[in-house]
Amino acid sequence: MNLKDAVEGKEYIIKNIVTDDEELDAFLFSLGCYSGEAITVISHLKGGCVVSIKDGRYNIDNQLAQAITI
Repeated sequence: MNLKDAVEGKEYIIKNIVTDDEELDAFLFSLGCYSGEAITVISHLKGGCVVSIKDGRYNIDNQLAQAITI
């Protein structure tokens, strides 16, 4: 299951992030988005979703949401 299919308000644990871009991997890691970390989908939007990681809220697009396995 990926973030695009996640239920709003429920906390999940990130299992894997599948990207071919090393810069994107490093960016996500700097946000605290890596395997084993808790993530919560706050809301689904037309082009993506708003997620909560640690103490921050971030808007991610659908392509990235599909790359994050929970």
